[in-house]
Amino acid sequence: MSAARLSFGDVLSESFGFFFNNLALFFHLVTIPWILSLLLRVVGDAIVADSLVVVLLEKAADVIPTVMFLVAWMRVVLLGPRQLGHLPGLRWSARETTFLVQLLKIAGITFLLLAAFTLTAGPIEPAALGQVPLDPEIARREAMAAPLGTGFFISALLALRVSFSLAAPAVDVPFTPRQAWAASRGNAWPIIGVLFVIFFTSGIATIIAALVPLSLVQGLLGGTTGAAIVAWTVATLVSYAGAALIATAQAVIFRRLTGWRQGVTLPLAA
Repeated sequence: MSAARLSFGDVLSESFGFFFNNLALFFHLVTIPWILSLLLRVVGDAIVADSLVVVLLEKAADVIPTVMFLVAWMRVVLLGPRQLGHLPGLRWSARETTFLVQLLKIAGITFLLLAAFTLTAGPIEPAALGQVPLDPEIARREAMAAPLGTGFFISALLALRVSFSLAAPAVDVPFTPRQAWAASRGNAWPIIGVLFVIFFTSGIATIIAALVPLSLVQGLLGGTTGAAIVAWTVATLVSYAGAALIATAQAVIFRRLTGWRQGVTLPLAA
């Protein structure tokens, strides 16, 4: 168990500071994954627009370029750009596989609950929410989705607490979610708080990045397809920026709680 005590402000400041001091490196690493994610979004929309199943499948496929970027970015944070290995998006290695397995161990249940909640709740028209009495079909779907939503919220908090262990496979260090749980004792809420703030800020920024270009392009040029592609392009980049900030915070937390540095074996017991 680590004796380190995390400071919410220090971790947040170091994470944002590292990201904005390395913007050029971010654009260098994100370019190929960004293009791949954008292509997945365009193809998904071309197949069946506004289909929940297609959206979920697209998000699942988008994990691949995202993982390639996150592994590279975490290596930069912990090892420096000279230890990068290879440009993300060009190839998939055993390191990315190990990272993906760790991600599924940490957040697999959370992803499944989110997918189940999305499919169960289905599309709900905002105007229908104010109806009295509530539409029986909407009421039934809400009743079925409520336990899934509660489970998702609880599992998301647990996943956030141990998510800093994702930094370990990025630098080829064996470190399980159970070890992360032990190492984070006494620091659970600072960890959850930092990552929640970044997740929330990133989500708001991504929404704004999608809506503003969409409105501007539609106003100037009209039409919807071109405007949507412009909006997806900007929003995807902002989403990757948020992912980089989250990965930076996770790497910083990992280093502070474990005392890890290159060439040193972690002293934590399994």
